Amino acid sequence: MRTSVAATLDQPLLAAVRLGRLTLPNRVVMAPLTRARASNEDRTPTELHTAYYAQRASAGLIVTEGTWVSERAVGFLNVPGIHSDAQVAAWRRVTDVVHAVGGRIVQQLWHSGAASHPDHLGGALPAGPSAVNPHEQSFTAEGFKATPTPRAMTPADIADTVAEFRRAAANARRAGFDGVEIHALGSSLFPQFLNPRLNRRTDAYGGDPARRRRLLLEVVDAVAEAWDGQGPGVRLSPYWSAACFAPDPESLADYEALVVALNDHPVTYLHLRGRDLEAPGARPDTEAIARYRRLFDGPCIANLGFDRESGNAAVARGVADAVAYGTAFVANPDLVERFALGRELAAGDPTTYYAGGAEGYADYPASTTGTTTTRVTQN
Repeated sequence: MRTSVAATLDQPLLAAVRLGRLTLPNRVVMAPLTRARASNEDRTPTELHTAYYAQRASAGLIVTEGTWVSERAVGFLNVPGIHSDAQVAAWRRVTDVVHAVGGRIVQQLWHSGAASHPDHLGGALPAGPSAVNPHEQSFTAEGFKATPTPRAMTPADIADTVAEFRRAAANARRAGFDGVEIHALGSSLFPQFLNPRLNRRTDAYGGDPARRRRLLLEVVDAVAEAWDGQGPGVRLSPYWSAACFAPDPESLADYEALVVALNDHPVTYLHLRGRDLEAPGARPDTEAIARYRRLFDGPCIANLGFDRESGNAAVARGVADAVAYGTAFVANPDLVERFALGRELAAGDPTTYYAGGAEGYADYPASTTGTTTTRVTQN
């Protein structure tokens, strides 16, 4: 039986919510999605980026793909940056159009740290907390390559990194963004510092959990300075399952202490990636989100594996104030409208997730009927 329009509009996900200085008209957040479309030597967003984000502006909030804070932060092919004037000008065109069609957009700031490759760095070794290989894969012009053993960051490197995040945050403000989010998930720089398997330092940035989280907290404060005290969002992934980052009781407790510590710093919202799903179609583990949500004083965005039903349930139960959707936004630029009207979702083409032009990026149509046709890809 088709659900009535009136009934489907009565959803927790469609209620307004306040995140810092922003009032969101709904709680459906577009999660940051690396799409590798900045295929130019300056790593600037293009007109394709403008179209892509504008098409998705009905989201309560758009969080951009991770963007490099400096040349030495790079760890993935064709990802845009926010460290040059050309990049600022190009992002300004994106934000102007998103705002013109009624959207809100924040920029995610990214540093890959040791999870990179000399191909991205002019032949230089990547740098991380210690000279310990994270055993990740870095996507280069020649495909995925194994990460080498990095060099350990010096105290001067760490100070420069804090300054790079501050400048990148200021650049995001010049580019017209509504705020910024710090990429602190997966195998990137901050999880490397938080991880005792990779961080073997004995100075002020390693040796115990409090010192291992110092870099992230310093960056939070530096980014807020660039926004006159408006704090960033912080995205964390306590349950990241890669070999060097696999969760255990000690690491999960360390993340609890980190979330508590964030309450003493200017953080606008906490963006939590939950556990990996046990199988396709499995329900998200909301208790994994709730574990950290209970410790944070501000708004929380939940992410990973949610559909309309589970997203509404998470908001209704207070597990999250908003829910971020990644894959669903790839093929459904009008995801909010589809949720509101009870329409089926289109499926994306994985072969175009990290490569290509407009196809599989800015060419997915909005739904105009009660059902949609799933895209079929021939291999």
